[in-house]
Amino acid sequence: MSEALLEQLGICIERGKVNYESPHPADLKGQPGVSELTLHLLEEGVTPNDILQKAMIPAMKRLGDKFSLGQVFIPDLIIAAKAMKAAMQHLKPYFDSGAVEQKGTFILGTVKGDLHDIGKNLVGMVLEGNGYKVIDLGVNVSSEQFLQAVQQQQNCYVGISALLTTTMLYMENIVKTLKGEFRQVPIFIGGAPVTQEFNNQIGADGYFPDPQQLVNYLEG
Repeated sequence: MSEALLEQLGICIERGKVNYESPHPADLKGQPGVSELTLHLLEEGVTPNDILQKAMIPAMKRLGDKFSLGQVFIPDLIIAAKAMKAAMQHLKPYFDSGAVEQKGTFILGTVKGDLHDIGKNLVGMVLEGNGYKVIDLGVNVSSEQFLQAVQQQQNCYVGISALLTTTMLYMENIVKTLKGEFRQVPIFIGGAPVTQEFNNQIGADGYFPDPQQLVNYLEG
């Protein structure tokens, strides 16, 4: 019974079925969604870690791989993100208590001068779905704000996002500031105008065109 529920939970996450009332997708209308299935699994005694490892992570990987192949698109990821949040609301107390072991901590932010957050939010969603703790600093984030966050965490990863060619130049300032005090902290960058060449130029540790490639790198 639990295995079937875990499989259904994964399907609902991948397809964006948030809860019973959710009209999307049409063929799942009137059926329980992510919220109900997660609660049901917890009530059955399935551990939060099993829910994460057997349903959420595989679903996010399938979705991420499809995105990399151009089989699904940003709207699909946004819908799935809403479903993911429904599961995370029920699992968050277990993460906070340490009952679920997380793979690491990721500090995310969109650079100073840039107010775009869709890409950053998608990266955060995929990371959370794969078992990472995400500290989202939001948009318009300065070097000092990134530095302060790393000082509080230290053993963490940093992800920097920018959508504009003008604001992405500020990434170099952030990288230099962080590497000046925490040379060992891995810094990854992303966003529409960002390239591998720019990554190499500013001394960041990696550039990935989509969230799943970042996760694949971390898991590799």
